[in-house]
Amino acid sequence: MKTKIVTEFFGTALLLAIVTGSGIMGESLSAGNAAVALLGNSIATGCGLYVLISLLAPLSGAHFNPVVSMMFWRRGTLSIQALAGYIAAQITGAIGGVWLTHLMFTLPVIQTSTKPRTGLGIWVSELAATLILLGVIHLGVKYAQEKVAMLVALTVTAGYWFTSSTFFANPAVTLARSLTNTFVGIAPADVVGFVSAQLVSVIIICLLVRQKNE
Repeated sequence: MKTKIVTEFFGTALLLAIVTGSGIMGESLSAGNAAVALLGNSIATGCGLYVLISLLAPLSGAHFNPVVSMMFWRRGTLSIQALAGYIAAQITGAIGGVWLTHLMFTLPVIQTSTKPRTGLGIWVSELAATLILLGVIHLGVKYAQEKVAMLVALTVTAGYWFTSSTFFANPAVTLARSLTNTFVGIAPADVVGFVSAQLVSVIIICLLVRQKNE
């Protein structure tokens, strides 16, 4: 179990370093063009996810996301103790990844975002994004195990573009991104709305999975 927890910590940290670093780099090179910055951010995130899931899935399942771990707990493949360890590792890893990125780009390590992301449309977007992500993972594990890394990576890359919230779909990511005042940030006051939508999504998925199993 120790190996799994450590893997989730470092995997989530690397994911946030990819998300945050590519956002900073994309914004700095795009000459103010937000579409170009988002393109670079989404491609880097998708590529990074593919590599991380492919390499680390045999070690921990490569969840990197509390709602994914909750779904697997509901499926009976993760104990409640393991779930608690995974979530703690994911949250601390995500924050560590953001701080590491700040160091790499010579930015203040401790900061908070001022970027607003709120409103009914944004919350519905996060609800849909999280449902889609969890649905893809659930069906992928069941019917296309060898393609899960690619399926998740492509879903997240596309999600950056077809959702108004840019597809956070991850409470650990959401919390960590409130601690960076860069392209990928989210104002701390808006975290509750995002995480609430994400948690509602995992409840819906768990109910559907339960109904299907029964």
